Amino acid sequence: MQTHFARIYSGELDGIRARCVEVEVDVHVGLHSFSIVGLADKAVTEARERVGAALTNSGMKPPSRENRKIVVNLAPADMRKAGSQYDVAIAVGYLLSTEQMGKFDGSRKMFVGELALDGSLRPVQGALNIASMASLRGMEELYVPRANGAEAAIVSGIAIIPVGSLTELVAHLERRKTIAPAEHAGVCVPEAAIGSDIGDVRGQEHAKRALVVAASGGHHVLMVGSPGSGKTMLAQAFAGILPPMDYGEMMDVTQVHSAAGCLGGASCIASRPFRAPHHTASSPSVVGGGTYPRPGEISLAHRGVLFLDEFPEFRRDVVESLREPLEAGKIAIARAKGSVSLPARFMLVAAMNPCPCGYAGDEKRGCSCGAHEIARYAKRISGPVMDRIDIQVSVPRVELSDLTAGFGAGMNSATARGIVTRARAVQYARGGRLNGELSSKQCEAVIGLDAPGERFLEKAWKGALLSARGYYRVLKVARTIADIEGSSGVSERHLAEAFGYRLRGA
Repeated sequence: MQTHFARIYSGELDGIRARCVEVEVDVHVGLHSFSIVGLADKAVTEARERVGAALTNSGMKPPSRENRKIVVNLAPADMRKAGSQYDVAIAVGYLLSTEQMGKFDGSRKMFVGELALDGSLRPVQGALNIASMASLRGMEELYVPRANGAEAAIVSGIAIIPVGSLTELVAHLERRKTIAPAEHAGVCVPEAAIGSDIGDVRGQEHAKRALVVAASGGHHVLMVGSPGSGKTMLAQAFAGILPPMDYGEMMDVTQVHSAAGCLGGASCIASRPFRAPHHTASSPSVVGGGTYPRPGEISLAHRGVLFLDEFPEFRRDVVESLREPLEAGKIAIARAKGSVSLPARFMLVAAMNPCPCGYAGDEKRGCSCGAHEIARYAKRISGPVMDRIDIQVSVPRVELSDLTAGFGAGMNSATARGIVTRARAVQYARGGRLNGELSSKQCEAVIGLDAPGERFLEKAWKGALLSARGYYRVLKVARTIADIEGSSGVSERHLAEAFGYRLRGA
């Protein structure tokens, strides 16, 4: 009995990491059947119908026209396969196995793409991630849908072939009509994050100073204040005072967005992300997850800003799930059908009212909440979560004199970004990471307390009721303040300001 076999290479996303998949197609004479094996999900098994229709509408003989037993194996068989990116590889493997196209060496080629019923190619998620994996594996060519061409071409060391249709792909492989590789243009030019200018916020100089300190050292921030005091504007302006991303950061961020299908037609993410999910968001949408784990808001905010407005109104499980990423900069998601570790090195900027009505402590408007209501509202954010937020700053009502002072009276985003950039350069030169990312041991090595500072710290420790984590976070913030001022050591005034940013003594 005559048997025909072909092996084609494709890729699978595992979180944001891509893995190589061998698409083996075996065809021999027998009663007609078309089986896809190898732990394939529904979208993959439905490729039988898409491939059959695409072949028919491309003028080729589909599997249903002959009595042949067709087996498609996706190897390794013990790794789950999801998505529609295997359509092109299955179609090419079938055409080779049935000798409907000329033979070619596929050992250094990889194919991804979804087939439309008319034979055209639709874009897929994770083209950049798959291109990076293919380049590392020594592949020479990666065939992608035309819409994914610019995205995948960011990766160097591999030829990216953008394909419009199945007939176009077959003509290229048979060398009847060549498709020009996508031009490798590198990543986009780094951009500062787009948002409000911090100079447009009237007054609130203390809060602006706190945000500059937070941006300089990579510290998380909580702003507490009455409605209309400028918390949201300050958060939107915060992304604009962060320095532009470097090449490695842009690649990290773009891979996360590519895997999540959030590039929106762009070839790369050039500015720092700013994510602001609504307080009704579910835990999987914020943290990531699903049947097959995918990035959530905290991963989409990687290397950027995660803004949680009305912080206490978020579901308890959502807030508590922030503990690990706030500490480690990543999130491990375990599900029945797989587990992944996703990057989540974001800067949290949270905003909340001091009470349910929003006016507790307001000097000009009375609060209608009872003491029990205020305490219960504050307890919606647990101590362990508060303990992980380095800077907790009050944003009071804006005075009339500030509102009438005119725009541009204080610090603007360009000035603040210059301060932040210089402070970060000092930290990277000293230890290769920001102060907010230091371990306890690394913090002690760089703190450099002088004698008055040690005495102040000892006095402050007795009355502050700090946890061990809170103690080191105060030291990290003090180190950042010293870096902003260009001081080699941490003095009493740096510690005093750092302690002032612990509103609730956590």
